[in-house]
Amino acid sequence: MAERAQPLSARPGWSAAALVAVLIFGALLAVALRAETGRGFNAADWAALRFTLVQATLSALFSVLLAIPVARALARRRFRGRSLLIALLGAPFILPVIVAVLGLIEVFGRGGWVSAALGTLSLPPVQIYGLHGVVLAHVFFNLPLATRLVLQGWQEIPAERFRLATLLGIDGWSMFRVIELPMLLRLVPGAFTVIFAICLTSFAVALTLGGGPRATTIELAIYQAFRFDFDLGRAALLSAVQLGLTVFAGGIALWLARGEGFGSGLDRGLRRFDGKTTTARCIDALFILVAAVFLLVPLMAIALSGLPGFADMPGQVWTAALTSLWVAALSTVLLLCMALPMATAIATERGRMVEIAGLLGLAASPLVIGTGLFIAIRPYANPQAFALPVTALVNAITVLPFALRILVPRARDIMARQGRLGLSLGMAGLPFLRHVLLPRLRPQIGFAAGLAAALSMGDLGVITLFADPDVATLPLQIYRLMGSYQMEAAAAASFLLLILSFGVFWLLDRGGHRHAET
Repeated sequence: MAERAQPLSARPGWSAAALVAVLIFGALLAVALRAETGRGFNAADWAALRFTLVQATLSALFSVLLAIPVARALARRRFRGRSLLIALLGAPFILPVIVAVLGLIEVFGRGGWVSAALGTLSLPPVQIYGLHGVVLAHVFFNLPLATRLVLQGWQEIPAERFRLATLLGIDGWSMFRVIELPMLLRLVPGAFTVIFAICLTSFAVALTLGGGPRATTIELAIYQAFRFDFDLGRAALLSAVQLGLTVFAGGIALWLARGEGFGSGLDRGLRRFDGKTTTARCIDALFILVAAVFLLVPLMAIALSGLPGFADMPGQVWTAALTSLWVAALSTVLLLCMALPMATAIATERGRMVEIAGLLGLAASPLVIGTGLFIAIRPYANPQAFALPVTALVNAITVLPFALRILVPRARDIMARQGRLGLSLGMAGLPFLRHVLLPRLRPQIGFAAGLAAALSMGDLGVITLFADPDVATLPLQIYRLMGSYQMEAAAAASFLLLILSFGVFWLLDRGGHRHAET
């Protein structure tokens, strides 16, 4: 049976997916070839596997369940500062992990604000370390992402559906069951799986709030095998288990996410006619307020602790900041070069394997990918000379699954709604890409680019293991300042990193949403 004609070829997407697969599997192969065979799981590995699954499931479940009412409230309400609030709600996800954890400890730690308030009521302080601390931190990081993904689903429902439902007298639970629930059933499994996979690869959170034999993730066990034992066999085995878990979860999500969308509309802005009662307004306001307080107060704590020493930072901090900006820019360009053709290929309905290749970046440990690349480079050149480009490349591959989750739904809608019209007008290839796809995909491109730049700014993974002593990104410089007990300078540098990470995200996301609502 002949394939359906499409205005864009899927070949560039297939090429990008093949490159991603070769990089990831090549890195894993390089590690495996250095590993000793014949080993199995020991008791500590089984404990790490159990803890990883439990914390990832709880973290994804709480993040998505809390995101649904928050996203619904934001979709139904228009108020002054809404766009700024949506941008700020995205801040925790793009924060450097170590900086955000410090903010959570200042608020929820034993000596934090919440414990101090409980002390005035003669109640015991909050215990943030252990499973509940890891889940709390993961919800803090992933609730904004889940909210943005669910909110995007609400924005994709044609406004005409809500107008027609109002004319037919549909409101309240009936409105939710007929229009909103099908969207959630189509979108939530994918959001849950993405967050589940993110939490599977948790490293810094588990290192700072978990740790120990009873609270060690697989990622942390991989790091320990590399850093302390240099046991490549154990690291390779753990990496293979992690890869298998995430690919399996991603396959389930893709199967559950099958279903038709809501069809085409007239590109009107979303306008809701339901939820006008006082009770509905109060409930929406409560969810928005609680989410804003939960997510923004730790950021305020970081600013308050870092601002006093901002003017006295050493010169190495500014040099490291410029290095981080360069790495972030390179990582963003690499991400878009991979994500855009892959999203287009997936949207042509012949890209299921491309979608699976995109998920590989989430499944494989960044530490293992980086290590494999450096093992492959070492016979031919000094690996430290490639530390920054390799860091940018690994960051781009790590962000690729998120970018595809952002780009693919909108790309599918555009291809379904505009593809046949483009072909009938003789518009295919570059003209369709330039005049139809890219302008309509601009908000999603801006969001994905901002996410890539911000996450690359705050990355403290591959660069920590392989950087030259004379070269440092800003997160690595903060780590070195903390290691030399220059805590005031580290706090100020953390504040600078917070400003830069949020700044690059805001600039790119704002550029993409100049004419959009979210």
